[in-house]
Amino acid sequence: MPEQLSILIRSISAFALLLVITRIIGKKTLSNMNIHEFVTAIILGAISANLAFNEKINTLHLLISLSVFTVTSWLISLTTLKSRNAEKLFFGKPSVLIEDGKLLEENMKKSKYTLDSLNEMLREKDIFDITEVQYALLENNGKLSVLKKKEYRTLTFQDFQKQTGNGSPSVSKYPIELIMEGKLIPEHLSEANMDRQALEKAVRKKGYELTDVFYAVRGTDGQLYFDFYNDRLNNPLEL
Repeated sequence: MPEQLSILIRSISAFALLLVITRIIGKKTLSNMNIHEFVTAIILGAISANLAFNEKINTLHLLISLSVFTVTSWLISLTTLKSRNAEKLFFGKPSVLIEDGKLLEENMKKSKYTLDSLNEMLREKDIFDITEVQYALLENNGKLSVLKKKEYRTLTFQDFQKQTGNGSPSVSKYPIELIMEGKLIPEHLSEANMDRQALEKAVRKKGYELTDVFYAVRGTDGQLYFDFYNDRLNNPLEL
């Protein structure tokens, strides 16, 4: 077989394999990658490149290596879906860099994050004064999420209602997730000054049981918000 034709076939095969692998691993890999997904993408890309162009390496060996990394990545993703502790182990957790306008130097040091980098990320969000920030979190994918102090946020219709006396004022708080993917997080309950019984009571008011909850969070307004496995939608939208 001519060398050019061999490279053409190998390149098309490598491209097709990557498409299949991406579908197996999941769409999340295409968007905001965490550490595990970043490493996986580099390794799979390197193996696929060798599959396409390096005729000196045994094709079977490359396919075995590609299969091993694909299955390993898939198993890690599956494990982290079932276990929050495994998710923390493989992916880590967000780091709070600013709280109530104050820099948390120890967290910045642990995250290898400099003040220049932090200021740059804040400026990209049109924030030039750290004192405007209520919370700033460094996410697992390396992006910075920011919650401004109430007085610096864009006015919403809900805010307008409260200012005109049609709504009750609320104190801005950091959102605390109480249930994630159906699993209760006991340490977050204590942070929110709640117990299991109070949470169960709030869920029953919605006509559900605690086992029906997929996601529960105490929002920035101090209110509880729930998402249930059965959302009772007659015709859920499908794209």
